[in-house]
Amino acid sequence: MEKDVIIACDFPSQEATLAFLERFGDERPFVKIGMELFYGAGPDIVKKLRDRGHRIFLDLKLHDIPNTVRKAMRVLAAQDIDMVNVHAAGTREMMAAALQGLNEGTPEGRKRPYLIAVTQLTSTSPQALADQLYISRSMEDTIAGYARNAKEAGLDGVVCSPLEAAAVKKACGQEFLAVTPGIRYPDTGADDQSRVTTPERARQIGSDFIVIGRPITAADDPVAAYHKARREFTGK
Repeated sequence: MEKDVIIACDFPSQEATLAFLERFGDERPFVKIGMELFYGAGPDIVKKLRDRGHRIFLDLKLHDIPNTVRKAMRVLAAQDIDMVNVHAAGTREMMAAALQGLNEGTPEGRKRPYLIAVTQLTSTSPQALADQLYISRSMEDTIAGYARNAKEAGLDGVVCSPLEAAAVKKACGQEFLAVTPGIRYPDTGADDQSRVTTPERARQIGSDFIVIGRPITAADDPVAAYHKARREFTGK
């Protein structure tokens, strides 16, 4: 599997997103559409970016009763996306229902999008895991357990911090995807992230895709920042 960098296009509007991506000229980086952009611009932003040639990770983190998630995934599957996610905390039953909906909604002849599950947000610290989420196991054990649940439900991988990518691979095998936000450089702040590392270290630990937002989108030269991250992560 070819590793890649996904740019988190966390912008409030279609106009801001397209203006940002215009800076890349003929390049078409893999992009993430999260809640802010999807809710602000609506589903049309998916078609707009797909028509431009971008691969798309639709990051909406579905978490509801299994039947609701199945029907929602059936709708999202028709959006012609490459990757979509749910919360692993929704249980194996919910994740299996999400996969069922995704299979039902994917048009014939089109590849089903990757379905991955969020284990623990990269903003969650080990202290918060214990004190606020009331999970007594370690962060690594919790994430490995959630990853095993996701694999049993038939999912393709999980979202975790790069620090837990090796534990996910150990628990679920090398083919099971580790999609990792929480990418920062030593000379930039962690912002609201708690568990972070660099693109190079993420590659060494075992990440398959890294998701980068502010270190690229807020950089003085976003294109150069993207190229640096991609070079360090993929070696290309």
